[in-house]
Amino acid sequence: MKNKVLVELVVPEIEEKYDIYIPVSKKVGSVISILQKSVFELSDGDFIATQKNLLYNAVTGEKYDINVLVKDTNIRNGSRIVLM
Repeated sequence: MKNKVLVELVVPEIEEKYDIYIPVSKKVGSVISILQKSVFELSDGDFIATQKNLLYNAVTGEKYDINVLVKDTNIRNGSRIVLM
């Protein structure tokens, strides 16, 4: 899948991790919305999305700019990202 990358998504709020595909041609802000909906469903409603949710690199702590395309970040297959 050239248009998606497989990442490990860490969600500290509910103490869960998910392996999930994200599209590389979308802006990080759009991906956050997709992830919020996915995690809500996967957690049976335990995760409640807020306007303040952002994505971070789990290794470096770098916050991803919501206006940048995923393909223009350092998010690649196998990356660990944090949604909080």
